[in-house]
Amino acid sequence: MADTQANKPKLKKDTGKPIEPETVAEAKELEKNPYWQTTEDEILLRSPEPEDKFKSSDSWRVFRIMAEFVGGFDELATITHGVSVFGSARTKETDPNYIAARETGKLLAEAGFEVITGGGPGIMEAANRGAFEAGGVSVGCNIELPFEQTPNPYQNRGLSFKYFFVRKTMFTKYSNAYVIFPGGYGTMDEVFEALTLIQTKKIRNFPIVLFNSNYWKGLLSWLTSMMLNEKNINAEDLGLIHLTDSPKDAVDFITKCCGLDKK
Repeated sequence: MADTQANKPKLKKDTGKPIEPETVAEAKELEKNPYWQTTEDEILLRSPEPEDKFKSSDSWRVFRIMAEFVGGFDELATITHGVSVFGSARTKETDPNYIAARETGKLLAEAGFEVITGGGPGIMEAANRGAFEAGGVSVGCNIELPFEQTPNPYQNRGLSFKYFFVRKTMFTKYSNAYVIFPGGYGTMDEVFEALTLIQTKKIRNFPIVLFNSNYWKGLLSWLTSMMLNEKNINAEDLGLIHLTDSPKDAVDFITKCCGLDKK
């Protein structure tokens, strides 16, 4: 969002830093401004300042992070055939990608997989919805954001995280495959983090399915013409990706890779 006089924070003249609220009433008023709706991730990742009286609090924050890990591990311990589905939170219910993600969630649940998403709207809602309506396990790993993300109603197991890196660990640890629908920066992050972990053998080689060939063809062309051509990746690294336009093909591919093919 572009800065305007309405959303810019007031600054101290001597330091150029935002004015801290002095009363509860003032704090509540400032919280109405999106700039002030800070998250635990933002607090953790901000750089220390020389005059920061609370810079030692980062050490104590480790206990909150640890608690998130423990809670996530306890809650998801029974997920043994999880498949994480990623994609844009902006996708509308009438969008073909939403419809396809819903069908994919349904087919995954019917094949015996637990469906895991980020718990929000759009593609996440669609995949959770498909699994939920099929009577399967539908997991939402929600995240605290400056503009509050509302969990979608199609989860029979929901978790809430303050830290992105803890949440991302849950996706990786409890997934046997990723299905990636069209999305933005967050979706790209999930794609390349998984590819990096597989390439560096930090995790087992699980299937990564990119859904909607028209959306992904430009990226795959660039990976081939630039990354591969410049020898920054190997040909087998491109083989980690399965491209499809069919929910059934995506689920059949995952089922076969995970050894659950009943045929």
